[in-house]
Amino acid sequence: MTIPSRTGRTSGIPTTPLRRTAFLAGALYLITFIASIPAIFVLDPVLSDPNYIVGPGADTRVLVGGLLDMVNALACIGTAVVLFPVVKRQNETLALGFVTSRLLEAAIISTGVISLFAVVTLRQDMAGAPGADADSLVTVGASLVAVRDWTFLLGPGVMAAINALLLGTLMYRSGLVPRVIPLMGLVGAPLLLSAKLGMVFGVNDEISLWSGVALVPIFFWELSLGVWLVVRGFKPSPITAGTIGSVEPPAAVSRV
Repeated sequence: MTIPSRTGRTSGIPTTPLRRTAFLAGALYLITFIASIPAIFVLDPVLSDPNYIVGPGADTRVLVGGLLDMVNALACIGTAVVLFPVVKRQNETLALGFVTSRLLEAAIISTGVISLFAVVTLRQDMAGAPGADADSLVTVGASLVAVRDWTFLLGPGVMAAINALLLGTLMYRSGLVPRVIPLMGLVGAPLLLSAKLGMVFGVNDEISLWSGVALVPIFFWELSLGVWLVVRGFKPSPITAGTIGSVEPPAAVSRV
């Protein structure tokens, strides 16, 4: 008979506190991808059709897309909350800045979701009002979609660059993950920030070579960070030395 010993592992699954923290943080990062990427395509009807608010609509689809964006926003907050107790040992000021920037990013994303939900509400309310001014409704709908467009630029855009600078610095200095991973974020953050600010001032477009080049390192920084933390966890580091579960013991078993 094989009995698992008290080593922090059960059936090959690591359960030390530090390993659980890494796994949860990585899983939340992956959830941001799983939620945000489909949301872009699911929300297309309301984003691309200027007459959506006076048309037949695809309200269920839009609501699902908005909920996916809310999952993304909550996962963004989760990554910061879960990582904070670990990275604050490297630099508490930067760690607090990372938590704050993630909260602001989530708030901006949520504002965009609310604006699209308002389009759905207005479309449904006005559908049974034959005397409604269609031109005025189209103008209101376009304004609400414009709000969402700006939140998409400032939230997953500008704030993502700031997040990469803060967390990338913490991860690079601490050595919690291979330094090539945060290096992608530190290189990509200025590129992404410049591309998004270029869009703010009208000298760049969302679909352009500049925007594409800027997006690639940030995309792989967050994706590789999530995958590494889920699969491998934190590397041994001075900031985790002496922490319970900082060194995972081997999976020993006793046989009876």
